Amino acid sequence: MIPLFKPCSDEEEIRAVAEALKSGWWGLGPKTKEFEEKFAEYIGTKYAVCLNSATAALHLSLKALDLPEGSEVITTPISFISTSFAAHYNNLKPVFADVSRDTLNLDPEDVRRKITPKTKAIMPVHFGGHICDIEELTSIASEHSLAIVEDAAHAAGSEFNGKKAGSFGKFGCFSFHAVKNLATGDGGMVTTNDKKAYERLVRLRWLGIDKSTFSRTLNSNYTWDYDVRELGFKCHGNDILSSIGIVQLKKLESTNKRRREIFKEYNDALKDVVETPSWRKGHISACHNYVAKADDRDSLIAHLNANGISAGVHYKPLYLHSYYKGLKADCPVSDEVWQKMISLPLFPDLKEKEIRRVISCIKEFYGK
Repeated sequence: MIPLFKPCSDEEEIRAVAEALKSGWWGLGPKTKEFEEKFAEYIGTKYAVCLNSATAALHLSLKALDLPEGSEVITTPISFISTSFAAHYNNLKPVFADVSRDTLNLDPEDVRRKITPKTKAIMPVHFGGHICDIEELTSIASEHSLAIVEDAAHAAGSEFNGKKAGSFGKFGCFSFHAVKNLATGDGGMVTTNDKKAYERLVRLRWLGIDKSTFSRTLNSNYTWDYDVRELGFKCHGNDILSSIGIVQLKKLESTNKRRREIFKEYNDALKDVVETPSWRKGHISACHNYVAKADDRDSLIAHLNANGISAGVHYKPLYLHSYYKGLKADCPVSDEVWQKMISLPLFPDLKEKEIRRVISCIKEFYGK
């Protein structure tokens, strides 16, 4: 079976984990700090905070905004459930704006239509690695004094006009889940240029404690005393996962390059068969996934599965899940396109013969 996603690693990650295990620092320690510093430098922000998931990254980023309870956060329905749940975790209300058909990212015009006096933030998702219409969203946010929290879970290494995803908003939130472009098994990161917000995020991830165990051992003498300043959470990263992250970060440009090559190969071969995804000018996508739009999508997935090829749907609109039963979301583009969306296998180690097999199977289904 050709999988939909697959982690990409080699002996270098194994050696890095072994070194972390031998070091005695398995928790929040020097490798986590190193990973944070290198990741912030790569993204082009002053700070980065390592967490145990992108869900935690979104949760704590909204928490750090200190928005009044019941405030509205405009976001996309074409995303994983973590995006909207992060608002609920903070007693905020997610408001779903529609997407643009070509990129499946937030439609700025619908964002404008959905703004109310209660709107306090916009949380766009860089779907599939294609950065959203960030210039227009930034303009809207500035006009209405709104914060932007980037959900960059798909977008490690994505660029727009030479600037990396995660460096545009107040916060950038990344995922290091096993199938992401930079994978550590699980994990996440928040990037920011705001020093006070950074310092608070460091406390929030570790139960509100003002000094980590590692920081209390830097001068060779262990200092036991610390203070708990506020109600925090237990969602920090650790040195085992960070040791993998450091290696994966070194490889990210090359693995993303391979993803883009596969993406282009699909586009060139399937452009007359299905509706292929597109890039807008000035964008370099991390190509986390390949999402086409196909007629008779469910039958096509069944055909691919029968021929040993995995395929999926990313994503059913969030408001269609049972949790949101009764919610009236005015998103006609999302309602239409999700029924045609199909995700094809895409990962750096995908072999040429496997790519050709996927393409051939799709053409066969449509009699091409």
